[in-house]
Amino acid sequence: MTIFLPLVGAIVLLALPRSGARFAHRVGITTSALTLLGALAMWWRGVGTGFSQIEEVAWIPSLGAAYRVGVDGISLPLIVLTAVLFLASFVFSAKIDERARSYVSLLLLLETASIGVFAALDMVLFYLFWEVTLVGMYFIIAGWGYAERQRAALTFFLYTLLGSLPLLLAILALYLGSEPRTFDMRVMIDAPPLTGLAAMLTLVALLVAFAIKTPVVPFHTWLPAAHVEAPTAGSVVLAGVLLKLGTYGLVRFALQMTPDAFRAAAPLVIVVAVVSALYGALAALAQTDLKRMVAYTSVNHMGYVVLGVAAAAVATDAGTRALALDGAVLQMVAHGLVTGALFLLVGMVQDRTGTREMGELGGLLGVVPLLGWSFVLAAFASLGLPGLAHFPAEFQVFLGAFGVYPLAAAFAVLGIVITAGLYLRAIQASFLGEPTERHVVMPDLGLREAWAVVPLLLLTILLGVAPRLVLDVIARAS
Repeated sequence: MTIFLPLVGAIVLLALPRSGARFAHRVGITTSALTLLGALAMWWRGVGTGFSQIEEVAWIPSLGAAYRVGVDGISLPLIVLTAVLFLASFVFSAKIDERARSYVSLLLLLETASIGVFAALDMVLFYLFWEVTLVGMYFIIAGWGYAERQRAALTFFLYTLLGSLPLLLAILALYLGSEPRTFDMRVMIDAPPLTGLAAMLTLVALLVAFAIKTPVVPFHTWLPAAHVEAPTAGSVVLAGVLLKLGTYGLVRFALQMTPDAFRAAAPLVIVVAVVSALYGALAALAQTDLKRMVAYTSVNHMGYVVLGVAAAAVATDAGTRALALDGAVLQMVAHGLVTGALFLLVGMVQDRTGTREMGELGGLLGVVPLLGWSFVLAAFASLGLPGLAHFPAEFQVFLGAFGVYPLAAAFAVLGIVITAGLYLRAIQASFLGEPTERHVVMPDLGLREAWAVVPLLLLTILLGVAPRLVLDVIARAS
């Protein structure tokens, strides 16, 4: 029910007679809030070892495909994260008047598809939800983005569509290798069906598909434009949720369904992860646009996630494997919260000043202190300050990676140093000093904006000081 509740809200909204923007946003916020309650109810029910809360209905029995959904310690935190970020996005978007009914409906459709990807236990169902996320985000960028939105949306669509093709081929290979043939992901995880060359070719297809979605170098080039041109809520969902589809797929398919092939290919994957982490940090350091800077930091942070997953693939010690994998999943959650908050705050700065260029800003901390200190908190979280969400996640990833590839872990740590530098520069240029004449007077953080961003900041602090609340759930997946 939780999966399709947003879709029901979208259908109801479209079926009702034409109404104003305020009503459309009320439907979106209410539906998303109910979805979050459903996700929290799933969290309250909890998970055991393996998959729990399973629902299964016959669909295409001749092919072994069925409507199969369920959760484990990996997918459940990501489902709750998705519900939290979509609700924050709906609250922030309540100011949009242009074609509000279509906007809200698309965002609700995208929420159903995103939760569906994390909950799917059938490969056909997984692929269908995966493709719907592509369509939903394309129209959100193209319809409500900024000046170059059409080009950015098309680039996003083409990249991710091309990434879907090797994923489909990999799913077919896994299906044809199973005996009896089935699309049940639980069967694939319990008894990986492919070995040798077939497994390696399937892994290559999976790595390409998920590398584009994550994204990692050299498949990252669609990301900055998509973020910069997307509306603020679109950037929140893209960074906080859709990028996690790639890293989640890397765990669920590559690590769990082709483990031997992944173990053999792990050294190359680790090199790509480290390059992505360093390149993302250096590219972010070179930016003068706040939003583009935050976008490139996502490449950096996703590199850490890939590093943790690859380290788990080669670790022979169970403790090291759990340390790396648990840290990678926790990093997905932390990145969603922190980067979602950063994109909201950058959107607020742009709404007030009409610019995201650091050279045209300055002194905002004295003009809008609540907004400014919120940005400082989110920036400190993103650079990995202890007591905030990224620290326990990255610490576990690096500790797990150091146990198997110490040199790679040492190089990856340099990304944190660069990230610290770029955020301190951004704070100094945009929020410290004297404000420009154009920015002397402007409203501080409003009530609607606070309802969107403050919960993300509070969860960032909670995850930093009490990571066991999530880690205990993640650990049950092993």
